[in-house]
Amino acid sequence: MPKKAAPEASKKKEKKEKKSDPLFQSTPRNFRVGGNIRPKRDLSRFVKWPRYVRLQRQKKILQQRLKVPPALNQFNNTLDKNQTAELFKLLMKYQPEDSATKSERIKEAAEAKAQGAEIESSKAPIVCKFGLKHVTYLVESKKAKLVCIASDVDPIELVVWLPALCKKMDVPYCIVKNKSRLGWVVHQKTTAVIALTGVKKEDQHTLETLRSNFHSQYNENVQASRKWGGGIMGLKTQAKLEKREKLIQAEILKKAQY
Repeated sequence: MPKKAAPEASKKKEKKEKKSDPLFQSTPRNFRVGGNIRPKRDLSRFVKWPRYVRLQRQKKILQQRLKVPPALNQFNNTLDKNQTAELFKLLMKYQPEDSATKSERIKEAAEAKAQGAEIESSKAPIVCKFGLKHVTYLVESKKAKLVCIASDVDPIELVVWLPALCKKMDVPYCIVKNKSRLGWVVHQKTTAVIALTGVKKEDQHTLETLRSNFHSQYNENVQASRKWGGGIMGLKTQAKLEKREKLIQAEILKKAQY
């Protein structure tokens, strides 16, 4: 048999040597142990958060996923930014005196009495009323002109009945976003409820405007008291349900052809 010709020797590719620039020498970084400092990364997913933070987040997710009955869902219907600003502008005018001011006033009155000066008996000032029992009494006796309820009271059972009572006694009420913000008005850390029993003549028009707005938005709003909340699934579940729906629709179209 004739001998096969030997295969040609493969040409070796010559590697081009990179010429290093003497002015700009490369200094590659080494991110191994004892090397360069690693670039900053968002490590929030890898942090073991405290238990109270985990509970807060889990509670928020659960409230989105589970169906929320109307009695609880009504507390998501809060005032918008402009309405809140208008309301707090009025409330701040009727802040009750703090403990330091009160002690100073009592001290001045005592000094005046010691010197023999006559102290005029003045009427109680018009201020915001707070405290759940006190506000409940004011609503039941129809002395409250306007009631502000915090949306994030915990446990919610403390105030869940209050909107129904306000509707029954025909007292305008509103739901404000933050209990700490309400507490700031009355020099407390947090407050569940604040009520106004009256205002000065110059603020009467503002109060009447707010009362009429809140009455139509909350007291007369039947849909809000019947609307269920929650039932919002996560992104993965939503995608899965959409995919399933598409398959069902495609199956229906196939059956319709025959």
